Amino acid sequence: MDPLPAPAGRPAPLPRIDVALVRRLVAGQFPHWADLPVRPVAAGGWDNRTFHLGDEMTVRLPSAPGYAAQVAKEQRWLPVLATQLPLPVPIPLGQGEPAEGYPFAWSVYGWIEGRQARVEQIADLTAFAIALAGFLAALHRIDATSGPAAGEHSAWRGGPLRTYDAQTRAAIAALSDRVPGELLTGIWELALRSTWSDPPVWFHGDVAFGNLLVRDGRLAAVIDFGCCGVGDPACDLTVAWTLLTAGSRAAFRDALAVDEATWNRGRGWALWKALITLDDTDPARAAEARHTLTAILEEYAAPGR
Repeated sequence: MDPLPAPAGRPAPLPRIDVALVRRLVAGQFPHWADLPVRPVAAGGWDNRTFHLGDEMTVRLPSAPGYAAQVAKEQRWLPVLATQLPLPVPIPLGQGEPAEGYPFAWSVYGWIEGRQARVEQIADLTAFAIALAGFLAALHRIDATSGPAAGEHSAWRGGPLRTYDAQTRAAIAALSDRVPGELLTGIWELALRSTWSDPPVWFHGDVAFGNLLVRDGRLAAVIDFGCCGVGDPACDLTVAWTLLTAGSRAAFRDALAVDEATWNRGRGWALWKALITLDDTDPARAAEARHTLTAILEEYAAPGR
């Protein structure tokens, strides 16, 4: 029996996104893959739930309505971007449709082998930073004429940093007993002083350790383009404070030839995310936020910055 519809004005609850649901979706829409085993990936991400489909594919399902629009975007643009980038990115192999009580489109991708880019997995952080800068420079050079402009689908990454002004200031005020509020406000306001005035370029939107894969200690692939779009590439610089150290950060900046205003906006993006996740209920995310704040403050205080 079909479930009863939700009351008017209230969205129907999502079904549990688990192996059983994925098996039903695949069997119903991709029967030629129905016999392949399904199992969760070791690190499934925040915005989507990801599952192995056999040994060479993954199934990726948005976990909330706000991420649903990213499916069609990735299906449309990842094949275009992939041919112009120096490292592998996920290639869509199929798009599923809502079914089995699951209300969103979903994707099947080829599996890319690699480990998340945690510091202990990287052989040479400076070489890693330079390789990442090369990837981002190539992404930023791709023709962005008809790409999706920054907006809700990208969580406003690539758009004006001022979108998160009120949220950032509120976070600073709420954390005033634990963070140097006046100093952080100054860093934030410095970031707000400029905007991107050049033609929009492609950006990834979520250059985080979990979306960077390493093999044999080197950068091997970049995944999860759900927040990608065209606009201001400053949002792609946040990795400089979330993952890199002082020396590798400088190498990253030099390799990308980032101007001071764009660097300041990138630091602002990193600051915003760190402040709003400092009290996250997930201890790992809270620890990452503390690490990022420390890196921001140390860099800002460094001589000759």
